[in-house]
Amino acid sequence: MSSQFRTNLTRTALGAAGAAALGIGYASGIERNAFALREVTMPVLAPGSSSLRVLHLSDLHMMPNQRLKQNWLRELEGLDPDLVVNTGDNLSHQRSVPAVVQALGDLLARPGLFVFGSNDYFAPKPKNPLSYIFNKDKRITGDPLPWGDLRAAFTERGWLDMTHVRRELEVAGIRIAAAGVDDPHLKRDRYDTVAGTPNPIAQLKLGLTHSPEPRVLDRFADDGYDLVLAGHTHGGQLCLPFYGALVTNCQIDRSRVKGPSKWGAHTQLHVSAGIGTSPWAPARFCCRPEATLLTLVPATRREPEHVSAHSSAESPASVLRN
Repeated sequence: MSSQFRTNLTRTALGAAGAAALGIGYASGIERNAFALREVTMPVLAPGSSSLRVLHLSDLHMMPNQRLKQNWLRELEGLDPDLVVNTGDNLSHQRSVPAVVQALGDLLARPGLFVFGSNDYFAPKPKNPLSYIFNKDKRITGDPLPWGDLRAAFTERGWLDMTHVRRELEVAGIRIAAAGVDDPHLKRDRYDTVAGTPNPIAQLKLGLTHSPEPRVLDRFADDGYDLVLAGHTHGGQLCLPFYGALVTNCQIDRSRVKGPSKWGAHTQLHVSAGIGTSPWAPARFCCRPEATLLTLVPATRREPEHVSAHSSAESPASVLRN
């Protein structure tokens, strides 16, 4: 082996190592705190309805000392949503409940619906990243988290727990028939407890689940729900340019890992890419943390599949000014 070849090989190796280090530094130090607001318009309401603004939050994975995340969440009240929907995984620490409640702030005074995810019930634990690809069905859970305290804090302020219940409510003049299930990722879902056709006079039939498992989405679609909201996937969390998510951490396909899509002939699905990460995997790449402001509008027979979306890197306050 010539000395020139060895020199070139060394330079290539050092360059690759340097690029990897820069990527890891960016993913863990910059992008995971580059919170974005995604705005999506979805035609899912009954014809003749007025529009409804829904703030979809998911996967906060809150640690007590995450001030940037907490401050950003507090600004979301300025979006003036009609309804807040939280699809779980709020906690990552035994002492995170006060941080979540304080960060949500005045949003808890607005109409709200929620279901929990695995990281409301159990603390995250370190795991081999390859397990997300090669051992998807293995569940590793940590110590129990104070989900009961979080539930009490939410319900005392008026948010409705949708875990295995069906409810009807009116928000901003829109009659909503809603149902939810417990976390399918932990196989805690019991769809039979909410099965059946929702009230046909409701202007919005809304389903909630933490993990968008096809077996649950199929049931919502078969029962005639207009829209299902979910989280869990983190949008893939680590994505590649021009390819997208490497994994979804559930049985849903990569094309639906975040944002709006269609499920079946009638039902629309929105999967949140989420706001946080596990403390054991504090990185995002090509997949910024986000909340979503959904503007629900009446569906039309001509364009039942139309969905439009865009992301904003601006703060919620500046989005309102545009």
